Amino acid sequence: MSRPVKKRYVMKEPEFKHFRTVGRKGAMKTVLTIDEYETLRLIDVEGLTQEECAEKMRVGRTTIQSIYSHARYVLSDAMVNGKELIIDGGQFVYYDDAQLKR
Repeated sequence: MSRPVKKRYVMKEPEFKHFRTVGRKGAMKTVLTIDEYETLRLIDVEGLTQEECAEKMRVGRTTIQSIYSHARYVLSDAMVNGKELIIDGGQFVYYDDAQLKR
């Protein structure tokens, strides 16, 4: 029996969830999960290390490394191949105000 997937903590829902190439209708779609989005946001935008990101999302560093690697692949695939990018789904829970104060 496999181990249950540990939930990843996410600060908030992404403001923008759908991106597509201008002038290309009917393009293939690819999905970036919300936990992958959060990993990209924390590491690339906030400038956190993988260790700091793992601590914020309450998972191991190796898990973050795996999520980050897949997120970069999905993002690159969408950009290079002109795919629609949809941000949705994944194994996560949102922080509430009480959890933020920990």
